[in-house]
Amino acid sequence: MAPKFEDNIILTKTERLMMSNRPPDPKNARNKNVLVVGGSGSGKTRFFIKPNLLQCDSKNFPVSFVVTDPKGSIGVECGEALLKHGYKLKFFNTINFSKSMRYNPMAYIHSEKDILKLVTALMTNTKGEGQGGDPFWDKAERLLLVSLIAYLHYEAPVEEQNFATLLEMLNTMQVSEDDETYQNPVDLLFEDLGKKKPKSFAVRQYKLYKLAAGVT
Repeated sequence: MAPKFEDNIILTKTERLMMSNRPPDPKNARNKNVLVVGGSGSGKTRFFIKPNLLQCDSKNFPVSFVVTDPKGSIGVECGEALLKHGYKLKFFNTINFSKSMRYNPMAYIHSEKDILKLVTALMTNTKGEGQGGDPFWDKAERLLLVSLIAYLHYEAPVEEQNFATLLEMLNTMQVSEDDETYQNPVDLLFEDLGKKKPKSFAVRQYKLYKLAAGVT
């Protein structure tokens, strides 16, 4: 155990695990992994998680915490103490989005390669179970998403570079079976961009998408 109480992981009332990687006696060296096993209501949170969170004032071993809080009680009961000691709290709530931090993948796009990675991840994680149908539709979807996200990244204001704007663009992409010359608002956006920047990555991808769509 470390001499300073707050420089240890609290295990029990009498036993602690020092955070230092160099204990005075090498034979007492341990890694810092702790597995707590107990049934529901056995005190895993009350007697292990909370005591270790609340000794958050160590100056020698400042740490960050990632805490799963399925009941929503840990943040309420320990959050104020963490804030008082200079911690910044960030919550990821998949049930109540209004109480959750948000993540915008488009903010991390820096190149065409990043756009392709994002679209691949998006399609992979929104695909249903089982084998897909004709790969033609997957290719068309990929081209459309790449072109729209590229347009947002290279042409739209920063505040519009998000999935909300992407959905708005998709919702405006009506087609007319009676008028082959009909252009929806997105068609007009890319037509205008094509005149200004004919070699734009977004324009080239959108043309490929329209070519594929024309085949059907």
